[in-house]
Amino acid sequence: MHKRAVFLTKLKECSDPGAKHNLASSSPVTDGERVYAWYATGQLVAVDMTGKTAWARNLGKDYGPFSIQWGHASSPIVHNGQVILLCYHDNTAYLVSLDAKTGVVRWKADQPRGLTSYSTPLVVDTTGGAAEIVVNSSAGLAGHDAATGQVLWRFDEANRFPVPMPIAHDGIIYASRGYRSSPFMAIRPGGKGDIATSHVLWRVPSGGPYISSLVYYDGLIYMMGDVGVLTVTDAANGERIFQERLGGVYTASPVAADGKVYLVSEDGETIVLAAGRTPKVLARNSLSARQLASPAVAGGRIFIRSDDAVYAIGK
Repeated sequence: MHKRAVFLTKLKECSDPGAKHNLASSSPVTDGERVYAWYATGQLVAVDMTGKTAWARNLGKDYGPFSIQWGHASSPIVHNGQVILLCYHDNTAYLVSLDAKTGVVRWKADQPRGLTSYSTPLVVDTTGGAAEIVVNSSAGLAGHDAATGQVLWRFDEANRFPVPMPIAHDGIIYASRGYRSSPFMAIRPGGKGDIATSHVLWRVPSGGPYISSLVYYDGLIYMMGDVGVLTVTDAANGERIFQERLGGVYTASPVAADGKVYLVSEDGETIVLAAGRTPKVLARNSLSARQLASPAVAGGRIFIRSDDAVYAIGK
């Protein structure tokens, strides 16, 4: 096949999120006592470390069926004895906190009908010690009180398909809005109301990834575009350090560890990049398996999930 035809085929594939996930797209999470798994039907189950069910709920039955164009994708997060779930769908939109031990609702924060999100929320601590839940949604970015779900601050910016998860480092939130050539920015938490002129440290109007999240490492922000273009920017001001076309189609977010950045492509190749201000590819390794999920790093190993297997690579 001609190179241009291959590129257009890949571009079409990456523009169709519906072909890339199913009812179990959400990543399970754990607090060390239980594992929490969530499904696009609204079903949520908590199991202990022996695999025994601790409790289960069905948010679809409790508050209305899950309905969003490309299917539910947000994952649960665990914070301070809570399991926090982002349910921003066409029919109903709410942020809800369940007790991690029992599954009982601690609080539920209803949002305007039609507010949507495919993103996973992020909990950050402010200088005052209060925790905020940062949400990337179709209306913009917002910070919620982690104890009540109440909206504390917002950055208004419409976006049809908000996918990337915000990240944080040293008290600064970094976020890509997602969809096409996404804006990306740095925000200081702790704001009140509209924070567009008070807490936005910098904002770049385009160039962020559609689906994958950013990764911060040693003062730099790494972003992998859908069709294989890596962009590295200075975390202090958002200015581009370099941009490099590495090839491939990318859905998974980059991860970084041990002076390296790992980029996992859909066709099974993992590019190992030396972290830093000069592009340097250290290795290209192939598993010959489709890789859509973001890898995880722990205990000297990198864990990669394909469609039908999990790989542990390292020590």
